[in-house]
Amino acid sequence: MSVYLISMRGGHKVASPVQSREEYIKLRDSSQQKANLQLAREGNDSAKRRLIQMNYSGHYPNGIVKGCKLPSMAFGFDLDDKIEFEKAAKILLENPEKYGLLMLERSARQGGHAVMKRERGKTILENQVRIARMLDCEMDTGAHDINRVYFTTTADKDNLLYLNDELFCDNYVEADVKAEAVALEQRIEELPPEAHKANKHWHPAIHVENEVQAKESILETTCDSKVQNTEMSYLGIPYSEIINKWWELYNDGHTPVKSNRDVLTYELAVNLRHICGFERNTLNAVIPCYDGFSEEQKLKCIDSALLSKRTQMPKRMRDVLTALRKDNMGNEDVVNAIDEMQTRDEEFYYRQLPKAIMVQGVKDSVEAAGHGLTMPVLTAICPAIGALATGVKLDVHGKTNSLNLISYIAGEFGSGKGNIDPIVETWMKEERELTKIYNKQHEEWRAKYKASKNKKEQPVEPKLPKRWLPLNNTVANLAEELQNVQGKHAFSFTPEADNVAQKWKSAMSDFSVMIRQSYDGSAFDREARSVDAVNVHIDRLLWNVVMCGTPDALYRVVSNYTDGFQSRIAIARTPDNTFSKLDDNPPKLSEKQTERIIQVAHLLPLMQGEIALPKLEEKGRQWVELMRLETMKNDDRIMARQRFRVCVTAQRMMCCLMLCAVCGQLIRKFGFAKAEIMLTQKKDLWKLMIEKTQTPKLLDAYDVIADSLIENNMFFFREKIDNAMSSRDYQCSVGGVRVHRGKNDSIFARLADEFNFEQALQQSIAVKGGNCSKNSVIMMLKNWKRQGIVSQQENNNYKKVTN
Repeated sequence: MSVYLISMRGGHKVASPVQSREEYIKLRDSSQQKANLQLAREGNDSAKRRLIQMNYSGHYPNGIVKGCKLPSMAFGFDLDDKIEFEKAAKILLENPEKYGLLMLERSARQGGHAVMKRERGKTILENQVRIARMLDCEMDTGAHDINRVYFTTTADKDNLLYLNDELFCDNYVEADVKAEAVALEQRIEELPPEAHKANKHWHPAIHVENEVQAKESILETTCDSKVQNTEMSYLGIPYSEIINKWWELYNDGHTPVKSNRDVLTYELAVNLRHICGFERNTLNAVIPCYDGFSEEQKLKCIDSALLSKRTQMPKRMRDVLTALRKDNMGNEDVVNAIDEMQTRDEEFYYRQLPKAIMVQGVKDSVEAAGHGLTMPVLTAICPAIGALATGVKLDVHGKTNSLNLISYIAGEFGSGKGNIDPIVETWMKEERELTKIYNKQHEEWRAKYKASKNKKEQPVEPKLPKRWLPLNNTVANLAEELQNVQGKHAFSFTPEADNVAQKWKSAMSDFSVMIRQSYDGSAFDREARSVDAVNVHIDRLLWNVVMCGTPDALYRVVSNYTDGFQSRIAIARTPDNTFSKLDDNPPKLSEKQTERIIQVAHLLPLMQGEIALPKLEEKGRQWVELMRLETMKNDDRIMARQRFRVCVTAQRMMCCLMLCAVCGQLIRKFGFAKAEIMLTQKKDLWKLMIEKTQTPKLLDAYDVIADSLIENNMFFFREKIDNAMSSRDYQCSVGGVRVHRGKNDSIFARLADEFNFEQALQQSIAVKGGNCSKNSVIMMLKNWKRQGIVSQQENNNYKKVTN
C-alpha cells in the first residue's frame, strides 16, 4: 500500500490506508475539502491546515506513524515553485511511464506534488535526486522523510492532474521491505548530512555532474562567511549576490564583525525573509556565520526576524533588487522576474485582506483601481462612506463618536493616484449633484445682489447646506459652510494636496486645528469683532477629508509632528511602479461598478443611531496590546504612541466597510428598491445585521488595515517625530535638569563617556531597529551638540558633557 490518510487521534498521528481509487476521490472531493481549499488559496493558513493530509512514502502496517521506518513502493516529490512545477508537469504527463508517475497534483498554494515509483535499494532522497536530474528542475531536499505528509487538494481536473491505479496496489512482501529498510538505514549516512535538511532550491541537475560533485556542492552550505551556497537563488540571482549587494548598499561593502553581527544579521534576516518565503531553513542556509558566529546564535537572530510583524517587502530590500536589476540589464529573464516580483508585492494587501471584506461597493472600488492600489482605495473611500453614513455613531473604547476620518494618499507622479479620483467622486455623486444645485442658487443670489446693491432692500444671502466642499477656499468661507451643513458631515476631496499647502500656507495652524477637531467631533468656534466678518459656532464639527499628493506635498501639509495632527491622518502609499510595464488593459471604472457603488452610497444615509461592536472592539484591543508588547522590546516610544489613534482609525474604517457589507446583503437578498424601503421602515434593521457581520473572517481585515496605517506613519514620520521630540524647543527642563523623553535618550544612556560615530550608529540600530539610517544618527548627534550634552573632540570622537 502506497497511500495513507493521516489524522490525529488522542494527540498522535495515525495512518489509515486508502485502498481504492473511489475512496481516494471521495476523500478529496468532500464539500468541506473544497471550501477549505478555496480559503487556503486566498491566504488563510488555518484553512490550509484543515485540508486532509496524505502520505505516500511510508508503510504503516499498524497505523502508527511515529517511529515508522518501513518505506512504501512510492515516494513524493515536492515542487514549491509554480513555474518549475508547470514545466515539470508538462514533461511528466507526456511520458508518465518513463518516470514511474503514480499521482500528480497542484498544491494548496503554489507549485505541486508528484508521487512516483521508488527504485528498490535506493533511499527516498536518492530517488528524488534521480528524478530532479531527469526533469532538470529544482527540488526540495527537506521532503525526503518517510513520514512526510502533503496537504491534499481536490479531485477535479484542475487540481488532480494524473492518477494511476497502481498507487492502490497491495503488492507488499513485508519481510523483504523490512530487510531493505535495515540496509537503507545502515547506508543512509553515506550522503552528506546537509542533504537531510530542508535545503530548498538545491539544484543538482544544473550544478552537479556526478555523485562526488553532488556531495561537495551540498557541503557548501556551512557556517563559513567565505563560503556561500551559490546553488540557492532567487529569480535566478544567487542569494550570495543579493547579500553582497545588501552589504554594499547598507554597510559600505563590509560584512558584520563581532561587535555588530547580532544586530546586522537580524536586520539582514528581516529583509531577506521576504524573498526566502519566510522559511527558517532557507534563511539559515543562505546567511553566513559572520566573524566566528555560532550557528545557534545566528538562528536566534533569524527566529527573532521571523517573529517580527509581517509587512510588505521593506523598501531597502526592494532597493537591493532594483540595484540588481540594473546590474543584470543584459539578462532579460532576471529583469522581467524582478519586475513581476514588484507587481506581486504591490498586491500584498489585496492578498492579505479576507475575501469577506470585498463586499458590494468596496470590491468594485478596488477592482476599478487595480489590486495594487487596494489600501490607497480603502483609505480614500472610507472617509466618503463615513460622511454618507453621517447618522451612525460607533462606540470605541467606551466613547461614542461619528465615523470621522481624514486620509492622505501619498504617491509619486504617475503612480496611479488618478485612478482613485473617479471612485471617490462616484461614492459622493448624489452630494455632488446637490452641491451643483446649491451653487446655481448661490449664483442666482449673487446676480440679484449685484443688480440691487444700490436699492434699499437687498436679497438675503441663502444658507445652503452644501456638503461637497472644495479645499481651495479661505478659512472664513470654509468655516461658514461647515456651519451650514445642518449637523451632517461635510466632505472635501482634492487630487492635488498642494492646493492645501498653497491656499492655507499662512493659515496652516487653522487647518490643523479644524482637522483635529473634526476627527474628534468636538465643538468649533470662530469669533470676529467686525460686524461683516464671519462668526461661527458649531456644536460638533463633522468634516471628512481625503487628500492625494506626493510625499513632498505631505510634508508641506503636515509640518508639525508633535501637535497630534499627524496621528489623526490615515496614510496610504501607492506602489512603486517606476519600472512596471504599461498594462495592456488598465483597470477603469465601468458602468456596472458605478451603479453598484451608487446603490450602496444611496442606502448609507438611511442608517441612523449608535452602535457598539464588541468583537471589533476586542479585536482592536488585542492589536493594541500586541503593539504594546512589540514596542516595549525595543523601547519604541514613537510607535507605542501612534498605536492609540491608529486603533481608533482602523475601527472606524472597519465599521465603514461593515456598513457596506450590510447594504450589499440587503441588495443581494431583496433588490435595491426593497432594501431602501426596509431601511426606511425598520430603523434598527442595520444594527442587527452589522452585529452579525462580526465574523472571524471579516475581522481579520482589522489587523491588515491597522498594520498598514502604523507602517505608513512610521515610514513617513518616524525620523521627523524623533527629531522634533529630541529638539531643544520640545524638551522641557525642571530645575535645570534635562527631562528624558525618547529613544535618543536610551541611546545616550548606552554610550560610553567618549564614543565615535560607529558606536552611536550601532546603539541606534539596537534601540530603534534595522530601519535606522545614518542620516538620523547624524541629526541626533547634531541635536546633542546643540543642546550642549556632548562635545566633539579633535579626533572626531564625541564626549558627554553631562549624564
